[in-house]
Amino acid sequence: MSLIASVYIATSLDGFIAREDGSLDWLDSANARVPDGEDCGYIPFMGSVDVLVMGRNSFEKVLTLGPWPYMDKSVIVLSSRPLEIPVDLRKTVKHSSESPKELFDRLSQKGFSRLYIDGGITIRRFLEAGLINDITITVIPIIIGKGLSLFGGLIQDISLQHITTKIYDFGFVQSTYEIITNP
Repeated sequence: MSLIASVYIATSLDGFIAREDGSLDWLDSANARVPDGEDCGYIPFMGSVDVLVMGRNSFEKVLTLGPWPYMDKSVIVLSSRPLEIPVDLRKTVKHSSESPKELFDRLSQKGFSRLYIDGGITIRRFLEAGLINDITITVIPIIIGKGLSLFGGLIQDISLQHITTKIYDFGFVQSTYEIITNP
C-alpha cells in the first residue's frame, strides 16, 4: 500500500485560513453556529490518519487554543529552527527539519498509510513537491478581506478532480478534490 497525504482544512469564502496576525476569531464565531455533535466529518477523517504533519506556526497556534486536541495521534512539526515541545506532548509530538519529500519517503518506509498535512506553508510545500493526494476544504460563509491565504504563492497550477461536495444547513460548504496533476 502506498502512503496517502491529505489536506483537511477550513477557509473563509475569500480563501484565507487565518487573519494576518494568525487570529482564528472568525472561525471561532462561525463554529458557534455548528450544532452540538456535528463535526463536519473531522472525527472519521482523523480516525483514518496515522500521522499529522504540521508547520511550526500551526503547532504554536494550536498550543494556545486550550487542551491538546490530537490526544495520542502522532504529530510531526516541520521547522528548520529548534523547537521546544512541551514535556506532556513529547511522547506523540516530534520535530523534523526534513524536506516534505524526505519526510514522506521516511514515513512511507515505516509503513504508514495516511498523513494529514496541516498549515498553510506546509500544505503549499507538500503540494509543490507533488505529495498531496486529496484536499478537503470547508468554506466558512464569511469574507475577512485579508489574511493568510491557503494557496497564495504556489509556483504553478495544480489540477484537481472534484469528488464530492456537502452543504451543511448552518452554511458551511465542504468540498473534496483529488489531485490529478502534480508538479
